[in-house]
Amino acid sequence: MTLTNSLRLFIIVVVVLGHASCKPQKTTVAKTSTGIPEHTTLKPLPANAPPQLKQMIDGAVGQAGVTTGYDPSYVSISYPGGDVNPQTGVCSDVVIRSFRKAGVDLQKEVHEDMLKAWAEYPKRWGLVKPDANIDHRRVPNLMTYFKRAGTALTISEDAADYQPGDVIAWDLGGGIDHIGIVTNIWSMDQHRCLIVHNIGAGARVEDVMFSWPITGHYRYFDNSVRR
Repeated sequence: MTLTNSLRLFIIVVVVLGHASCKPQKTTVAKTSTGIPEHTTLKPLPANAPPQLKQMIDGAVGQAGVTTGYDPSYVSISYPGGDVNPQTGVCSDVVIRSFRKAGVDLQKEVHEDMLKAWAEYPKRWGLVKPDANIDHRRVPNLMTYFKRAGTALTISEDAADYQPGDVIAWDLGGGIDHIGIVTNIWSMDQHRCLIVHNIGAGARVEDVMFSWPITGHYRYFDNSVRR
């Protein structure tokens, strides 16, 4: 499909600001106006799953219908616990808000880790020191933090390897990164779980696990994964 001029401009803006977006992908589930599938079948969570896992997944799915817009603008926010308007944000904000529901403030975690290991983080944006307003909202920084936290898993093409609560990062092409969370909601064929992400139209629950090349796979709320 040929991109419209307005969409081309939108992508250019996103690249400049270091966030992720591209045209929405078609999905195989019927959605309501809230962005959640009309008819859902849930994949059971492991019996020994920590309570934070369900809190995080519920926090992710709960953003659909609340976050209805997309805005990659730089915004000064409070620290810790800062956030932009919950009705908007970018793909990384879906992850940040979900983790906060489980008691983990990625703004604080990323900022503190960058203060300790500044050299380990990407330098795409011309910064000379950490910036708690924006660092945690950049996908490459989240990927670096998750890897340093010992939560990185193997990238595969097998949907069974991606469990509810996992964080996935993708390469949308053109230097644009994207990130989202695996839910416990099955796709219609029950072959893979749906993803919560914001790719331009607000937080949506969609069947997009393999829509783009996967560049990162992380499982935070599972102590067996950590180093």
